[in-house]
This record gives sequence, C-alpha cells and structure tokens, in this order.
Amino acid sequence: MKKYNSKLVYIFVVIASLFITGCVHDDKYDEPALDGFECADKNGVVLPFADVKLKYQNAAYVFPDDTTPNDESDDLYMVGYVSSTDETGNIYKTIYVQDALENPTHGFTISVDAVSTYTKYPQGSKVYIKLNSLAIGTYGGVVQIGMITGEETSATAVSRIPEKLVAKHIFRSCSERGKVIPKVMTLAQMITTNDKYIGCLIQVNDAEFDNKILCSNYAPNGVTVDRQIRDASTATARVVRNSGYASFANQRMPSGNGTFIGIYSKYNSTYQMYINRATDLDMEGDKNGDGVDEHFPRLDGITANPCMYSDAGLTAKTVAEVKQLANSPLTLITGDFVLKAKVTANDKSGNLFKYVYVEDATGGIRVNIDKADLYNDARFVVGKEVYIKLKNLYVGAVSGEIQLGSPFSGAVGRIAEADVYKYFFDSNKPITAVVPTERSITQFTSADVGRWIKIKDLQFIEGDLEKTYAAGGVTNRTLEDCSGNKVILRTSNFADFSGNTIEAGKGDVYAILSVFNGTYQLWITNILGADLDDPRCDGSVYTPLPVIYSENFASGGFSADWTLVNVVGAQVWLTSNQGNGTNYYAVMNGFASGNKANEDWLISKEVSLVGKTKAAVSFTTDVRYAGNALQVYATDNYTGNPATTVWTVLPAALDTNTGAFGDWVSSGNVNLSAFLGKNVRIAFKYTSTTSAAATWEVDDFKIKGE
Repeated sequence: MKKYNSKLVYIFVVIASLFITGCVHDDKYDEPALDGFECADKNGVVLPFADVKLKYQNAAYVFPDDTTPNDESDDLYMVGYVSSTDETGNIYKTIYVQDALENPTHGFTISVDAVSTYTKYPQGSKVYIKLNSLAIGTYGGVVQIGMITGEETSATAVSRIPEKLVAKHIFRSCSERGKVIPKVMTLAQMITTNDKYIGCLIQVNDAEFDNKILCSNYAPNGVTVDRQIRDASTATARVVRNSGYASFANQRMPSGNGTFIGIYSKYNSTYQMYINRATDLDMEGDKNGDGVDEHFPRLDGITANPCMYSDAGLTAKTVAEVKQLANSPLTLITGDFVLKAKVTANDKSGNLFKYVYVEDATGGIRVNIDKADLYNDARFVVGKEVYIKLKNLYVGAVSGEIQLGSPFSGAVGRIAEADVYKYFFDSNKPITAVVPTERSITQFTSADVGRWIKIKDLQFIEGDLEKTYAAGGVTNRTLEDCSGNKVILRTSNFADFSGNTIEAGKGDVYAILSVFNGTYQLWITNILGADLDDPRCDGSVYTPLPVIYSENFASGGFSADWTLVNVVGAQVWLTSNQGNGTNYYAVMNGFASGNKANEDWLISKEVSLVGKTKAAVSFTTDVRYAGNALQVYATDNYTGNPATTVWTVLPAALDTNTGAFGDWVSSGNVNLSAFLGKNVRIAFKYTSTTSAAATWEVDDFKIKGE
C-alpha cells in the first residue's frame, strides 16, 4: 500500500506541474517563476469596480461572509488585472489592479499585509478578488479594499488583509496574463473627476523632473521622499513618491524630458505616482543610437544633460585658493574653476540649516544652499567627495567667516535650490571616513575655520551643568579645557539633541570650527560630538544637587508658599497655562489696553540651607515683547517689605527672545553659597513703564542643596 501511495503522489505532482506551468501563456514573461503557485478561474457574482466603490458611503462597508463555502455561484468577486509590481520594493504591501489591460475605466487599491506579491500576482495577471468578508474603506482619502480587524483608526478606515488570508481572497487566473498598456494622462488631468483611475498604470508624455531635484537620486537609503514632476499641460507640479528601500533608490533620476510610466495614486489632496521599475521611464539617453540624447531640450530650456560632469576646460582650485579669491564681502568668481572637496558636516541633525561644510587638505569652507534636508541628497552625504563648479558663485566673509554661495543683501547668501544642479556634481566615489584635524583651544587660527576638528579633554563650565544644549533659539554654552581656556559651543533649538541635558564629564569634542566677529565657536553635528563621560578635570564626577524645594505652579493662583507684593500698577502676578497645555507657570504682564507702569514682586517662602555645604536655585523663563528685564534676588532677612529688605542680585540666565513665546530658557544652577547655613528666599521683581511692558513667565522653580 505504501508503494502504491508513493506512485500516486508522484503522478499527481507531475500532472499538477504540467497544469500549473501552462497557466501563463505569454512566454515573454520569464520572471517571476510561477511554477508551484496555485492558480484558479472562478465562478460567482462579478461586481464592476464602480459598484464596489459605491459600497463606501462615508463609512467602511463589510461584504457579507461566504455562507456556502462549497458553492462558488453566490460568491462575490471583482475581476481585474494587476497593474503594479512590488518586485523592486518601491510599492509596499499594496496590490494595484485595473479593470482592463488596455483603456481601463477604473482602478483599485488592495491593501495586503504581504510582501513579494509579484511572485504570485505578477504585473498583467488576471485576478479574481473574492470580496466576501473583506471591507471597503479609505486611507489617505483613497477608497481601497482591506479588512476590519479592530486596528482601524476611524469608522472610514480599513486594515491590511492578513498575509495568511491573501491567497484565500486573491486568485490568479490560470488562463490569462497579458501586457498592461498604460493609460495616457497629462498632469492637468489629475483631478477629482479622474479619481476612478487611481490604481491604474498611466503614462505621462513630455514629462521631466523639476529642476530643483535634478541630479538627485530617486530616494535616500531608507527614506521615502516626494519628487516633483512636470509636463506642459499645467504649471502645477505633481508628486512621484519614491521609497528609500527600492532597489533603484540610489540611482540618479533621469534629467531629460520624455515618457514617465507609473501607478496613479493620491494621498488626501495630493496626486502622486509610484514607479514600478526605473526601466519604465524613458526620460534620458540615446534613443536612436546616434550618440545624441534626444530627451533635450527640456520644457524649462535645459538643452543638455546637466548631470554629466567633465573636467574639460576646468582648473582645479583648493579650499585655500578659493578663500584667497575673497577680496570683499561679495566677490564674483569668474574663472572656470572646480573645487573637489569632501563633505564634513551637513544638516542631518538639524543643528546646521541650509548649508554644508566641505574640506580638502588645505582647509574647510561653508557652502550656503537654499535647500532643506541636504543630507538626503547623495552629493552632500558626510564623507562624500563633491565637485563644485565655481564660476558665477560668490565668495566672501560673513561676520568674519569666509563662505561660498550667492548674493544676498550685499553679502554671501544661499545658492538657489533651482540652481543646485548647475554647481554640484556627484564624484561617484565611495564614502570615506572624515578624519578630524586635532587642535587645542589655544591653537585655533583663521586657517582652521571651516575644518572638522577634534579637541581633546574638554568639559562644560560649571555654570552650564544641568542645562540643555539649546533653549529658545540658537544657544551658547561654554566648553573649557583643564587649563581654563574656553570656547563657545553653538546649538540650534532645531537640533534633534537641543533638548538633551549636556554631559557633566570630560571628553573629546568633534565639531566644525567657525568664527563670529573674531570669536571662535564650535558646531557639533550630533550628540556624540560632545560625548563627555570621563571624570572632570579636577577628578570629580558631577552629581546633581538634590532638590529640597520645588514649585511648578498650578491653576487658580499661588499657594501659601509665595508672597505677592504689588508696589505700582493694577496688574499682578498670576498663574496660567495659556499655550502650554496642562503645564502651569507664573506670569506677569504690565500691558492692559496699553503699556502700564508696574512694580510687582513674587517672593518664595523661606527654605533652610542649614547644614548644607552646597546650594543653588534654578528655574526657567520665557519673555515676550519689549520691556525691562526680570530681576532675580535672594535674601536671608526678609522684612515683609521689599523696599526695606537687603537683596542680593542673582546672575541667572534669562530668556532674551522677545519675539516669541514658548522658547523657555534654563537659568542653570545659580550658586547660593552665600546663604549656606541660613534660611533663604528667592524673589522675582517685575517692572514695566508706559513705554514698554514685557510679558515674563517663570516655571520649574527648584532650590537644591546637600
């Protein structure tokens, strides 16, 4: 019996293999291999694409379950052709279908929790989508098929069809597979009335990528980006959405004018397209084999491929030689020069904005470019050598630092985004490590400005400890070496590490050296640029002082811990959370239908520093509008009258940005050593005049000691 069964199985496998092999009749499709994948031609009730879409009426609709699984005659199906392929990885967990191989009237989006679907449902396959128990809803405003799984974020949404259920709902026809002929559309036709074509393979003729992204790759590694595309039908650009995981992501996009083919889609009000394969685009290259790229001129007038670099006719210049060209704040470079230099710093962390630094053996220089997210451009990745054509650029000193760019208000500004392709070229060399130049603070010279440098054994000064890198704008912190030599560290509040508390130890700092009106300053490009883990110069390991009293304020005014003294004016200290969610703070504002003269004190309760050997006070402030600075005092003998009390001025750091709310600045630890062994009160004195009345806010009040 065992022998008989094995023969029977063998015969069945042979027959099944022959049958499945015959499922694809078009021999031109030599990949993917479909052998072993089940196919089926189904009978049932076929619903047109349009009728299926109509099931969605501002709420997700679930098709009835299949109550007679052994009877196909009453099953509900959509029948269409696969217009997409996820073979290159640019399309993810989605199968797009259309209702005909050519001249479709409708397309559809099917959301599946599965990848490599091209191996079972290759482009051009006829497929049966069994609708029973599936749902129709929306994502990003696009009606699509999925399931209701309980994970939906709204009554209109659907989730992906689980991978184990995909084969039970989507069946590839055994009898038909063909070539999808793209539907020709213009960008002007991408409007609401044509949303029925979403999911279809379309072709846009006379298309070209916007000149702002010329010579860029399809997408940075691991990052999905929108690339703008244009044609002659409208001045409005559309979006080509490219995945950083696509197999062609690191290829340079075509720079000419020609035929674009992709999947038509939409996200909310933004029309977008997805490329199946980069080879579907015919927008660059010699079409006729005559040595001429027939995809030029472009609509914008570019007559030849702008991304092709050649040294012909160019004279190489070093960074030092470029800097020597600067004989005024704004010097036009007229020679046919090229600078070949390695990118040492970009805007990846957000600490630099719209500029990069490049460096060669002779030095470094800042290059200003009016383009965000430069780090996503392959030409400006740290460690990449970039070729910069210098003719028609400008070089000059900005606040003492020589920079490269374009004119702005009589000085060197940013190179326009639309002109980036004219000046910057990918060397196509591999990325290599950036090697810092080692310097000490006392060794800095003007020749080092613009270099990526390493300074050994630095620490933040004690007054900066427990502060964040930035607060309320670009912020200065001070680093010192073990001999007491100091240098400024500048950090933008847009840096992704701006809210991190600075490290209290000692270590090596890696940064760009810049200069501002004769003062050297450092810019780190990530949190590891100042990784200070070793003991401080005196051998100590800094430990934050314990908090012995704190006040974060609350609704409804102040607790009994605080004394309010109104000397002049009708306005008084209050607590508020306006613009701050659930976080309350103390606030004083001398403006009431005009600037008013005020003097108002906010005085803390007594806090004992008896037995303490160290003590400090810290808080945060936020200021808006012009007016007098807030004054901060301490006393150990409050008389009950601010005018007769002897106060000590505290040198606290305060917010100085009067142009905006929300940029809270930490005072740092303000030393209270003069009050050790005593009971101390802290006071905030607000004053305003009929000419100016600032709004001052105070929060996160702490007295610390040990």
